[in-house]
Amino acid sequence: MRLIVTGGGTGGHTYPALTAVNALRERLEGDGRWLRVLWVGAQDSLEKRVATSNGIPFQAVDTGKVRRSANPLKLASARNIRDMGKAVRGVFQSRRVVADFDPDVVLATGGYVAVPVGLAARLARRPLVVHEQTVLLGLANRVLARAGARMAVTSESTLKLLPDSARSGAVVTGNPVRPAVLAGQAERAAAELGFGGYDPALPTVYVTGGAQGSVQINTTVRDLLPWLLERANVVHQCGEANVGDLRAATRDLDPALAARHHVTAFVGPELPDVLALADVVVSRSGAGTIAELTALGKAAVFVPLTSSAGDEQRHNARHLQEAGAALALLEEVSAQALRAKLEPLLADPARRAAVAGKAREHGRPNAAERLVDVVLTAAGG
Repeated sequence: MRLIVTGGGTGGHTYPALTAVNALRERLEGDGRWLRVLWVGAQDSLEKRVATSNGIPFQAVDTGKVRRSANPLKLASARNIRDMGKAVRGVFQSRRVVADFDPDVVLATGGYVAVPVGLAARLARRPLVVHEQTVLLGLANRVLARAGARMAVTSESTLKLLPDSARSGAVVTGNPVRPAVLAGQAERAAAELGFGGYDPALPTVYVTGGAQGSVQINTTVRDLLPWLLERANVVHQCGEANVGDLRAATRDLDPALAARHHVTAFVGPELPDVLALADVVVSRSGAGTIAELTALGKAAVFVPLTSSAGDEQRHNARHLQEAGAALALLEEVSAQALRAKLEPLLADPARRAAVAGKAREHGRPNAAERLVDVVLTAAGG
């Protein structure tokens, strides 16, 4: 089977694509078949680094970013006009790639690079599957939905946002989650981290702002530490630049309390075990994070990144909070506001379990397999 995969720009588009490719390869090999993949994306991009590091051939094409604005004059900016020209050029480049590779199906996972490749697939009459990771529908995927793509979405609530022509054939798959994330073992986490002050009698809060950390989340949690450490262990992934400041924040505390605060710049291969250990997670609310935490059934307090495209993180967090599947700081972000959200989760195990249970109802740990079903159906396989 021959597959072109496209999508990228951010990890939220790139890693679900990689997970789906791996799941498809495993499915085919289990049936005695093999998969040939070509990843098409932007030059000097995350998707190129991910593809090449996983042994997937990569082809670069031009792409352009449309900078949205309520002001029509800003839409006609020089940068937008230049990038629109690059996007058109990217369609012609992609048509050559599609013709040369002759895929059975094309899988697009969003981002601006998905548009020229997806349009080229439709022009070449190749089956196109588009996966949407967020509750909202991204601009690139809206374009491809109108171009006749078979849509796979993460949430039931996304279906009503699709154009009529795409809605009837759309499938709710969920957002693919790496299998390793689902296989963590809580009892290994403290030793792997070197967390000597871990107290197994207390709940554990995992704080993360992504690989680089989040100054906003770090500062908010730092100001809450004296109260928080009386009630919980804290694993705090903060980014390299913030380690010193956060370690200094507990120097004047009772040593027994300070020892419950484990600060680390980055959580690597031990992440599945850390997530298994965590009773509550404090984090952003990007699509990948949402997929992992709901698949695991974790109680969470979300601090949305307000600059996310289309304000999608706030939308994701509000959607889960309204369902009782998470709590979120949607307006004020402060130590006091975070305390108000954390206190009932830490003080009442039954309340924590109820939120975790609701989160699990929104999780789709088999999302990769469901997306593979859609790809195989589109390919006639």
